[in-house]
Amino acid sequence: MRFWDSSAIVPLIVKEEQSTYCIQAFRTDSDMLVWTMSKVEVLSAICRRMRDGVLGPDSFNAAEVRLNSLFETIYEVDAIQRVKERASRLLRVHPLRAAGALQLAAVMVGTEEDVRRLPFMCFDDRLAAAARLEGYEVNP
Repeated sequence: MRFWDSSAIVPLIVKEEQSTYCIQAFRTDSDMLVWTMSKVEVLSAICRRMRDGVLGPDSFNAAEVRLNSLFETIYEVDAIQRVKERASRLLRVHPLRAAGALQLAAVMVGTEEDVRRLPFMCFDDRLAAAARLEGYEVNP
């Protein structure tokens, strides 16, 4: 099992530079732990691609079907109060945006802060750096 940040989920849903890596990682271990708000973040990313003309309506619909299907099989960290508390601390010690702090806090809550339990899949450089400083193994 891995914790998947939304930046690593998007390449599973739409074609991106990192798609091959993410698909291979998913094939070797399809057990995913995610922050409960990741689905909204990923949907935002694919909506933005449609508005920008990168995805047409048919491709958008197919991506949305893949997203919904994926989220039927994953494990979600939904302890919102605990995640908010940890995210507030993370914002004070790392140069993160709110969404990144919530993602990192979610993996911390989901692993009970045992950094050895799960690797962290992430393509957000700032978030990956903070996760490494907190002691998590970050893939790739």
